[in-house]
Amino acid sequence: MAKVTLPDGKTREYPDGTTVLQVAESIGKKLAKDAVIGVVNEKPVDLFFKVTGDVKLKIVTRQQPESLDHLRHTCAHIMAQAVLRLFPNTKLAIGPPIEDGFYYDMDPEKPFTPEDIEKIDAEMQKVLASNFPCERFELPRTEAIERCRKEKQDYKVEMLGEWTDEKVSFYTQGDFTDLCRGPHLPSTGAVPAVKVLKATGAYWRGDEKNKMLQRLYGTAWWSKEDLEKYLHRIEEAKKRDHRKLGKELDLFSIHEEIGGGLVHWHPRGSMIRHVMEQEWYADHVKRGYLLVNTPHIASEEIYRISGHLEAYKELMFGSMLIEERPFRVKPMNCPGHIMIYKSKLHSYRELPMRLAEFGTVYRFEKSGVLHGMLRVRGFTIDDAHIFVTPQSVEKEIIEVFNFAVEWLGKFGFKDLAIYLSTRPEKSVGATSDWEKTEAALRNALVNAGVKFQVDEGGGAFYGPKIDVKVRDSLGREWQCSTVQFDFNLPSSGRFDLSFVGEDGNRQQPYMVHRALMGSVERFFAVLTEHYGGAFPAWLSPTQATVIPIADSHIEYAHSVAAQLRGAGFRVDVDARNERTGHKIREATLLKTPYMLVVGEKEVAAKQVAVRERSGKDLGVMDVARFRELLGEEVRAKK
Repeated sequence: MAKVTLPDGKTREYPDGTTVLQVAESIGKKLAKDAVIGVVNEKPVDLFFKVTGDVKLKIVTRQQPESLDHLRHTCAHIMAQAVLRLFPNTKLAIGPPIEDGFYYDMDPEKPFTPEDIEKIDAEMQKVLASNFPCERFELPRTEAIERCRKEKQDYKVEMLGEWTDEKVSFYTQGDFTDLCRGPHLPSTGAVPAVKVLKATGAYWRGDEKNKMLQRLYGTAWWSKEDLEKYLHRIEEAKKRDHRKLGKELDLFSIHEEIGGGLVHWHPRGSMIRHVMEQEWYADHVKRGYLLVNTPHIASEEIYRISGHLEAYKELMFGSMLIEERPFRVKPMNCPGHIMIYKSKLHSYRELPMRLAEFGTVYRFEKSGVLHGMLRVRGFTIDDAHIFVTPQSVEKEIIEVFNFAVEWLGKFGFKDLAIYLSTRPEKSVGATSDWEKTEAALRNALVNAGVKFQVDEGGGAFYGPKIDVKVRDSLGREWQCSTVQFDFNLPSSGRFDLSFVGEDGNRQQPYMVHRALMGSVERFFAVLTEHYGGAFPAWLSPTQATVIPIADSHIEYAHSVAAQLRGAGFRVDVDARNERTGHKIREATLLKTPYMLVVGEKEVAAKQVAVRERSGKDLGVMDVARFRELLGEEVRAKK
């Protein structure tokens, strides 16, 4: 008999060979109906897996988020099956689930066209309708290699050659068999809603030296309603793409003549950035931060001391010789801040010392991953490095975390996801240091009373960190604030930092790296998409446009603008020889919060006719009243 222990601790006995699905059926019809896979002794298995002996069993249902990965992985196989039916000479690589969907890397005889995408999607629906059972079988690895070689699946042969498993598994569904560890849904008909989305290029194994494959993307959901919601979200995201809006709203540009990934901020984008910076500086001075500036290049030796040259070299631009001494453009600001701290001896009474900088850095990103302002080669970090005594570190982390939450909330981001990121595979430092500092970050989050998830292996190479991600108006998650613990750089093996403790002896400080926005460019891109380009009045590059109806009203329009500018508002005048309706439409397309139309009546009464970008007419009012209305909105930051 098999003794099955369920998640609630209760045990049940079944004859050896009972399947996971049969166990689910014995517990309840609804559980069996909603079951997707089983987890036996912490190993994911198919529903037709047979239990024997003493096992711990968890049944994953459709209601659990992790079930989507298994749905989507099954759909990747269904998509590959559809492709081979239509394009039988296609070679298959890998097909994993990803956030919101799945993809399969393939090597077809020619790239997929939009018409091919439609055909593949239609063929997938036929596979679903056939309701093929997904059946698992195993082969010795040598036989598996020979099978894939006969089928001319060269990428599978290459992967199998690197595996060490004595036996490997395959899954068959109707006329299609594929190498896979599983698990899968029990049949193709168990998929309720799936759609092929697009095809892009992708190098085999992400290496540009390898062949360019076709990456075919799809998405799958547990209901057609969820699929439709997702497709609507995709369409809305296309409208909000910061690259599209950046051009339409004249915010920024990138010029290949100068170099990919190097952003040019236009006057309108620069004004938004200026407002953000001014807010940033004011908040930091209020919280006791000390403002610094550091050079854009530094001797290569400084990065050898810091360890960046060893652990980060592939993301650093090449060296340049200055008087026979190698220099690098800086990939981060921390060595400069450390040298400022180290320029004199500090007492414990001076700590925590918080050094902050809007520091521009440069990192080598391959051209294939550059993406508007989201992934660039030159960007500005709203950086701060905090030197703190070991006794005060948890308190300081809580304060930094609260600062980040307050800052993000100011820009309309209230829905946050918090992650504690632990030691990655590529890292420096003793295990005891990692354990101690991870515990400090964990305690700080617990004491702050926030819910968080653990991102195993997601830390920086020099220490663990807290990552704060925001969810935008479309529900997408973006990485923003980071609080990183660093026990490496202050150590005697690196920069040998110290302070004079209360006992008069020198001690080593702890160091915290911190950014509220992360990359200013990336944060700006996220903001643009979050608001769809319709920035709140306090952030808008132009808060109001004065529109004179005729030339005789231009002088008054400029006097209105001057009054509002004198009160600190950003106002322009559209005095072009164009129809009033055309001017209103253009200001609306630029998403200017307010349009102030002035004609004979407004000039005579010393008033303005106020119109919102939404099209709502607020009527005629005195300039002073509009100044008050706009001031209230700006102060409220809504």
